[in-house]
Amino acid sequence: MFQPTFHPPRAAPRNTRHGTAPAARRRTFGVALAAVAMAGLLAGGVARAQAAKEIVVWHAYRAAEKAAFEKVVENFAKTPAAKGFKVSTLAIPYDAYADKISAAVPRGKGPDVFIYAQDRLGGWIEAGKTVEPIDFFLDKATRDSLLPGMLDAMTYKRGVWGLPINYKMPTLIYNKDLVKTPPKTTDEMVKLAKSLTNAASGRYGLAYWYTNFYFHSALMNAFGGAVFDKDGKLVVDSPATAASLNQMMKWFKDGVLPAEPSEALIASMFNEGKAAMVINGPWFVGDIDRKINVGFAPLPVVDATKKPMRPWMTIEGAYVAASSANKEVAYEFARYLTGEEAGLVLALEGRQLHTNKAVYANPKVGADPVLQAFRAQLENAEPMPNRPEMTMVWSPATTAMNKIVKGNASVEAALKEAAGSMQESIAALRKGR
Repeated sequence: MFQPTFHPPRAAPRNTRHGTAPAARRRTFGVALAAVAMAGLLAGGVARAQAAKEIVVWHAYRAAEKAAFEKVVENFAKTPAAKGFKVSTLAIPYDAYADKISAAVPRGKGPDVFIYAQDRLGGWIEAGKTVEPIDFFLDKATRDSLLPGMLDAMTYKRGVWGLPINYKMPTLIYNKDLVKTPPKTTDEMVKLAKSLTNAASGRYGLAYWYTNFYFHSALMNAFGGAVFDKDGKLVVDSPATAASLNQMMKWFKDGVLPAEPSEALIASMFNEGKAAMVINGPWFVGDIDRKINVGFAPLPVVDATKKPMRPWMTIEGAYVAASSANKEVAYEFARYLTGEEAGLVLALEGRQLHTNKAVYANPKVGADPVLQAFRAQLENAEPMPNRPEMTMVWSPATTAMNKIVKGNASVEAALKEAAGSMQESIAALRKGR
């Protein structure tokens, strides 16, 4: 099943959480010492790689995804594009991965290629000495081989900085024993959810993490809301975003959504047959109990706007490190990852939603209900913003949504306060560049 390398944004960034208990501090200190030692090994490894016709690749895959990726690496080494280079891979724990890239790569102590979602791309580009632009290498055949919208996520300030490998976004996941026909519109969804809800017994027709801004994006986009406009101006405090939040609150007040949702709660409810429909991504599929007769369907059309729910899509890309001494081979490896040959291995063995168009014409991929379901949702999804300012959005947005749901602030007041907090942080970020 899917083993995600993308985690939906939590309530607050790691650096805003509360203090650490003494035992945890000791563990953290141990991890820090290990990280220092690891950094030295990595630095030496890169130096040796440059001297021994070797490129180093960092990733955060595990389980089936990791096995499939390593198979692709072995296959690449047999191609003429490898030019005799050996490819060495290093799996980095996800929680430490982004910070490790930011710390090591600009100092020339990181990999030749690293794989990560597009949400941190703008920040790395603005920081400099991290990602190599690839416009010079990128050819028309590679562009044309990719699904629509994929290369957009790798584009920043009109330059292309990476090659997209796979994508992830939420869709509608339902229990076929409870839902015979998935809803086509939100009015149908709410009507069906009401018929399947019994709050006294803990049963709900619909469950999703509605206080998480990442999941709310599907409604916000359907209403025409956005975080930034095309020029990078913060526009989250808009009538469209307010309308989307009011729609979410109507569902909440209708009683079809469980209180205080979380990933763990939603998974537990779905596996116990207490949630008929959930909105979640491919990372959720691995948590579904085998006894559940699971079905998938695209997110419904919002009756108020006559437009479908459009969730944010995270796209994982392969980036050539600015410090690599073997950029040409590094790019060839990244390009190989986007090809049909690699795509079939990553899709069928790693269960990834690959970015290559031709992969979906394969009969085995066509027969996979999970891959086909999320491929269908792709028709109504949009890349999550890759601007560096996006890191300043999550915490204020989550605070605002919790205030709204708990009745501590109106939609408009909470949005205005959140926008002010975001703008203040964004101004400080831009000043510090």
